[in-house]
Amino acid sequence: MDALLIIEKYYDPNSKLYNILVNHSRSVANKAASIISNHPELNVDKQFVEEAAMLHDIGIFKTNAPGIECYGTYSYICHGYLGADILCAEGYKKHALVAERHTGTGLKSEFIIKKGLPLPDRNYCPVSLEEQLICFADIFFSKTKLGEEKSIEEVEATLSKWEDTSIIQFKEWCKLFL
Repeated sequence: MDALLIIEKYYDPNSKLYNILVNHSRSVANKAASIISNHPELNVDKQFVEEAAMLHDIGIFKTNAPGIECYGTYSYICHGYLGADILCAEGYKKHALVAERHTGTGLKSEFIIKKGLPLPDRNYCPVSLEEQLICFADIFFSKTKLGEEKSIEEVEATLSKWEDTSIIQFKEWCKLFL
């Protein structure tokens, strides 16, 4: 599978949004690859992680986030399941799970209901080790400061806006992946 060919079906390679998406995704994929290299004992599927990391945000173009050149109609929080729909249609169901479950440290149904988020009611939490690894790597990179990796303290500050379980999950991942 060539992740860039899939991305290019939905994004103009000459657009700012393509540049933002690909650069962000490359940063996530590189961090995940570095973790895999440092932790061979995890025995994760390196090729799958590379592909899924490149595709995890494929749904952003359907959202309304002008600061990153997205002019769709959906709330940005929806990009995960929207991307999952795209990847399922492309025949990549396992990759779709990564797209659907990668937001923050995962979103639980109770949190979605409590916050009134515009998401279908289900759990969006990474399950497989590969899903968790990509989710973890993604937390370190924004789409507004391309190529700049956040510190652990900056990640914790960002996650503190969600819920206490986010920071707990992040600290567990730090023990596993760092």
